[in-house]
Amino acid sequence: MSYAIAAENWKHNHVFDSGNPLAEKNTLRVVVLTAAMMVAEIVCGWMFNSMALLADGWHMSSHAVALGLSVLAYAYARKFAQDPRFAFGTWKIEILGGYTSSLFLVGVAVFMFYESLTRLFHPSPILFDQAIPVAVLGLIVNLVCAWLLKDGHHEHDEHHDHHHHDLNLRSAYMHVVADAATSVLAISALIGGKIWGANWLDPVMGISGGVLVLVWANGLLRDTGRVLLDAEMNAPVVAEIRDVIRESPVAAEICDLHVWRVAKGKYACVLSLVTPHEVSPDYFRERLGIHDELVHVTVEINRSNHCAMIRTSPTIDPEPNPAAAC
Repeated sequence: MSYAIAAENWKHNHVFDSGNPLAEKNTLRVVVLTAAMMVAEIVCGWMFNSMALLADGWHMSSHAVALGLSVLAYAYARKFAQDPRFAFGTWKIEILGGYTSSLFLVGVAVFMFYESLTRLFHPSPILFDQAIPVAVLGLIVNLVCAWLLKDGHHEHDEHHDHHHHDLNLRSAYMHVVADAATSVLAISALIGGKIWGANWLDPVMGISGGVLVLVWANGLLRDTGRVLLDAEMNAPVVAEIRDVIRESPVAAEICDLHVWRVAKGKYACVLSLVTPHEVSPDYFRERLGIHDELVHVTVEINRSNHCAMIRTSPTIDPEPNPAAAC
């Protein structure tokens, strides 16, 4: 019975991320605004024969779906937060949503290239006077959406800036920023075509917008993919862990180290050490505790009397605690 009580004392929560309720609510609002504007732009682009306007409308349609995925990711991460099947919490559901959204961005770019090239080689008349106001309205809606999402997107930490971003929110933010950029390009093309009769500007701006969207999609795929694949061994916290062990009064060498992200700016760590000294895992865990971003640390101690330790005997003699190896 005493062992059961002791085990209960060592248990801890695996919910490392508290979620982002404001971002979830604002993203839902953005989905509604985007869907409404999408319908208006597609219908008007078709009626007024504007490729820039039509491309922007279809562009927004994919964004509406992707933004909807972002909302679902928040909801599922919250719903399954206490589900024991998720060994390190549900935060990566949000990352998966961001990754999927970035794939939608790639699809948007391909569509824009195709439609713009078609219109470039097979031009048709454009109703500029009717298309321009719709494009301006689309830009206004996009700017409102970007404003709704900007606070969470710019959340950062002084020392580990990009590691503290909400990547699901960032994907939503990139979608509305991409919409705003293509709206600006569409307006420029329509005004240029109306004033100078340069109808070719319309598809050219569509191609330019596609390139811009592709660049943003690539960056988002890279960042979310790195988290999903646990490619975090170049994170600053890894060097900090090595420094803590190297500077410890108790001589020890790292023989295995695994670090991965489990929340925004939060990491789990499995550390295997080899040392000739009688020392408990708790000793090193406490030293690593100075780094708040380490929220789940497992330390394994391997004794070796034949270790080639450069440092002399430790200045302190911590009490062994075999039970702390769990």
